Amino acid sequence: MCDRQHAGRHVLCPQCDMLVELPHLKLGHKASCPRCGTTLTTRWDKPRKRPTAYALAALFMLLLANLFPFVNMKVAGLTSEITLLKIPTMLLSDDYASLGTLFVLFVQLIPAFCLASIILLVNRVPLPQAVQKFLARWLFQLKTWGMTEIFMAGVLVSFVKLMAYGDIGVGSSFVPLCLFCLLQLRAFQCVDRRWLWNEIQPMPAPVQPLKVGVSGLRQGLRACSCCTAILPADQLVCPRCGVKGHARRKNSLQWTLALLITSLLCYLPANILPVMVTDLLGDKMPSTIIAGVVLLWSEGSYPVAGVIFIASIMVPSLKMIAIGWLCFSASGRGRRDSEKMHIIYEIVEFVGRWSMVDVFVIAVLSALVRMGGLMNIYPAMGAVMFALVVVITMFSAIIFDPRLLWDREPDLSHEENSQHGK
Repeated sequence: MCDRQHAGRHVLCPQCDMLVELPHLKLGHKASCPRCGTTLTTRWDKPRKRPTAYALAALFMLLLANLFPFVNMKVAGLTSEITLLKIPTMLLSDDYASLGTLFVLFVQLIPAFCLASIILLVNRVPLPQAVQKFLARWLFQLKTWGMTEIFMAGVLVSFVKLMAYGDIGVGSSFVPLCLFCLLQLRAFQCVDRRWLWNEIQPMPAPVQPLKVGVSGLRQGLRACSCCTAILPADQLVCPRCGVKGHARRKNSLQWTLALLITSLLCYLPANILPVMVTDLLGDKMPSTIIAGVVLLWSEGSYPVAGVIFIASIMVPSLKMIAIGWLCFSASGRGRRDSEKMHIIYEIVEFVGRWSMVDVFVIAVLSALVRMGGLMNIYPAMGAVMFALVVVITMFSAIIFDPRLLWDREPDLSHEENSQHGK
């Protein structure tokens, strides 16, 4: 059925490209795509107060976490204590500015920028519309790169590794950083992309009748990847947010495969080269990722060894295989199984960033274990190569267009509406 209706009631699923008519949502409910299950929009209770409260509390906790000592270590009467700001400083002094920069960006600056953007946007702070659009664009692009919770997992793994050498203690900023992790995740969760963009500027009216249950590509439509506006497929620039786009990401498979090959080239030296060097009484012992797993296992730390093995060896390997498989399926080859491939894509997008846990472990150990002539730990080139693998595979998953997986699927009935529930 063709019927010209207001664009605000419709959305093109960003994952499978099906046009869905949104139902009236009760507070606390969400609308999901009936074909792939992707959450399309959520109606939050108190959409201004909730994210503002969480974001302000999170920023305050981050401030506290930077003001006081973070963790400390005592070995044979010697004490070493670090703050969060000392970690990138030590990496910089060891000529590993790249690792220090990644730490500052992923653990501090990106989360802080996103939280500040939330506060400014949801409270209608009088800013030029160009500034509002800039903040909204980068908010939703960068929030995936905030990795404070992954850093905290790395800190816990570091504790287990160091318990064999001395006494480990936490400082006054440890609890605030834990609270910051929880509060910032909650703040991000309470901001709905569709609602926020409608607050900045109304969605443009459709230029043609909309057919519910039919993919946008088959109707000559595309969804703006930034603000979710429904646009003609040949309209390259979104009139609402100003972001350029196409009905399908241009050269998506080629770029994804190029990044995948690059990550494979970095993955081999990341596993062969040492990721850190332990200087114990003048005896320097280089350690690779695999050697670290074997050492933890031999010492009886089976859960931690399992976590490092899964996050640093199994996940990157399986992620690269999965990305290659997704590209093969999206190119139209092989058996059509869009639902299974969509699940694989969601898993790849979610777990890939957790491989950074080993990089953060090295950062913490390198900053904390500085005991003069007794014991010191330094980062090594393998850590840089491994961080590159994680970052490049994350980019490859972002550039991959999941809608290509569904282009061979038949459309649903025009009578289908979105499912909703708590």
